[in-house]
Amino acid sequence: MERTSLKDRLAAKRAAESGVSVVSGEGQWFVLHTYSGYENKVKKTIESRIDALDLGDRVHEIVVPTQDEVEIRNSQRYTVQRKVFPGYVLVRMDLDDDTWYTLRNTPGVTGFVNVNNKPVPLAEAEVQNILKGMTAEAPKVKVSFQVGDTVQITDGPFADFRGEIDEVNHERGKIKVLVSFFGRETPVELDFLQVERES
Repeated sequence: MERTSLKDRLAAKRAAESGVSVVSGEGQWFVLHTYSGYENKVKKTIESRIDALDLGDRVHEIVVPTQDEVEIRNSQRYTVQRKVFPGYVLVRMDLDDDTWYTLRNTPGVTGFVNVNNKPVPLAEAEVQNILKGMTAEAPKVKVSFQVGDTVQITDGPFADFRGEIDEVNHERGKIKVLVSFFGRETPVELDFLQVERES
């Protein structure tokens, strides 16, 4: 039987997955603890070590759980990937002395999540929830606006007006700003991109 490389298997798995159900046939899921910020580097290093040491038949998948988040900076939307569990990498593998030693001694890895020095596999239901959470949700908009903040309107018919935020609706990406017209405060609904907080 011809063995496919880890990258090919991962690509095939991702193609077969359409966000509905992720069924892992081989191995169990374990959690590696890494230095914070090193998760993607650890994933790449493990992939190259697996190919170099010919462990592709025992280490099946490596995942850094992330979710897309929309950040607003300088009135521009940027999609960024936020790590769901900073400092952790999920690995689906057959645990034996070789795989344990290779992964445990990967630069940036501090160890397996374990009990009494024995790596503990994740329950399949936990893994399903984590992997579904990576693909199912629409990107969250991350904003730092709060009720009571004073903002300058930068776009639309109310450009150059100042007002105070009365309501923040994260789901719709909108805020209500109280703008003073002719001595009266009037609520105006605006998109997050139409305002800038005054410092």
